[in-house]
Amino acid sequence: MSEFLAETTDLLRRTPEVLRALLGGLPETWGATADTEGGWRPRDVIGHLIGAEHDNWIPRVTRLLEEGTARAFDSIDRVAYVGRDESASLDQLVEEFAGLRAANLARLAELVTEADLDRKGLHPALGAVTLRQLLASWTVHDLDHIAQVYAGMAGSRDAEVGPWKVYLGILLRRDDPAAVPG
Repeated sequence: MSEFLAETTDLLRRTPEVLRALLGGLPETWGATADTEGGWRPRDVIGHLIGAEHDNWIPRVTRLLEEGTARAFDSIDRVAYVGRDESASLDQLVEEFAGLRAANLARLAELVTEADLDRKGLHPALGAVTLRQLLASWTVHDLDHIAQVYAGMAGSRDAEVGPWKVYLGILLRRDDPAAVPG
């Protein structure tokens, strides 16, 4: 396995562990505040990650390997899984995500070799993209949403920190959503 594939897989394998450590066993109030006005709550982020495991990463890897640029990836409904399973606990959602991620990493190992990394597929909005770019985006997507979970959790204590808010950048981003990439 190439260094890129090994590092990519290592980070992707860690995401469920990070979310377990961060959210496991916490009261639901920690998952109930959005990161920004109109943003996503931690539980919404987990729902979105579940959706991406179903509909995004491995289906796109497969399409790229099988059809190259002959057929564009299917468009993704980024919010389809947001707010789903409101009756499920954060722990249940994290475990569902962890199971899907483990299965997808096993599938990735079966599908991809170092020789495939520069093969191209067709994104419906971005045009031609390489498998390397797709896999790198998967890792950064995880990191982006982990940051979003942290911001939502911090937001649940926004009012309680009082005047210290001026020193807490994670809370200041809540007041300036334009500073947060959409």
